[in-house]
Amino acid sequence: MLTGGPSAAGGVDRGPFVAPDVAVVGAGPVGLAIAWRCAARGLRVVVHDPAPGSGASHVAAGMLAPVAEAYFGERELTALLTESAGRWPGFAAELAEATGADLGYRTEGTLVVGLTSDDLAEARRLWAYQQGLGLPVTPLRPAQLREREPGLAPRLRGGALAATDHQVDPRRLVPALRLAAERAGAVLVAEPVRRLREVRAGVTVVAAGCGAAVLTGLPVRPVKGQVLRLRAPGGGRPGFRHVIRGYADGEHVYLVPRDSGEVVVGATVEERSDLDVSAGAVLRLLRAAVDLLPELAEYDLVETVAGLRPGTPDNAPILGPLPGHPGVLVATGHHRHGIVLTPVTADLIADLVTGGGPDPLLAPFRPDRFATTGDAVPVAAGAATTPAHSTEDDSWN
Repeated sequence: MLTGGPSAAGGVDRGPFVAPDVAVVGAGPVGLAIAWRCAARGLRVVVHDPAPGSGASHVAAGMLAPVAEAYFGERELTALLTESAGRWPGFAAELAEATGADLGYRTEGTLVVGLTSDDLAEARRLWAYQQGLGLPVTPLRPAQLREREPGLAPRLRGGALAATDHQVDPRRLVPALRLAAERAGAVLVAEPVRRLREVRAGVTVVAAGCGAAVLTGLPVRPVKGQVLRLRAPGGGRPGFRHVIRGYADGEHVYLVPRDSGEVVVGATVEERSDLDVSAGAVLRLLRAAVDLLPELAEYDLVETVAGLRPGTPDNAPILGPLPGHPGVLVATGHHRHGIVLTPVTADLIADLVTGGGPDPLLAPFRPDRFATTGDAVPVAAGAATTPAHSTEDDSWN
């Protein structure tokens, strides 16, 4: 196991307090999954978070989309996404068995559609790139799309099926992970962490989303996203089964149906750190959504919400030892991909905690690819950045 943390003298403090083996800062999906994995291996685990599950995952749509989220110039990230998505079926089954929870895990696949000729041309460029990586993308004609989803707009010009892009409900996932971690022996402490030196443990894992910037000095920035939630009329299920990701007159939008009758519509991408919901964003998202699936005009608008993705300069997560801080590991910066990357992140970090050699998967994502400023000072009142105790290294997807 990694040692050398602030109070790691054989893992036991000299006073009456017995230091935990592992302290996780942040109780979002990533932090809770790491805590669960570590506790299941017999380690004493404490999770610090004043408001578990209240951060990005509360807003996230829960798309597990290694194919549709594969973008130009992100080959190493795509490989990590694909690896983690492949672990999701087993991860979901194990979590459901440990807790009895229904995670809302669904495997119907994702339809990517283009409304206009220009939209379809943009989508096709990306599909060609994805197919070049060997990813399963199946182009479909408009009639084939409507065979799968009759409610799609008649004027759609075409689309594709990403059959291996699935979904989970983050608002069910987080409580299940918390329960699994607690049943395995992890203890949640409802206190903020403002400096790394406050944490007394053999190993500290910083999984604090945007708040990791203040704790570690790493370049993690907030990327705002606004999301809507609709509900099918009469309490029924939505009239479509697949996740739909669309291009509609240049506007990108996704539609995620839930068995509960909810439909998640998102999301904006804004270099801002406020949590305000704007009328313009709601208008753009609803217009694009209804253009692709006209029946949504009859749905109830039940929630508008904004949250902050933890972004990095290269849009990739930061995973591994924090330079200059023995005994500190980082698991943050997942941007759009926190939910899909939860299983692989938890496994890789738990392996490091227990003394396993670094997995080659970690190499492109090590913290030392960025310069750090060390243990930063607490955020001043009214500062524009996110507090160090903010939670959840996850995303809207």
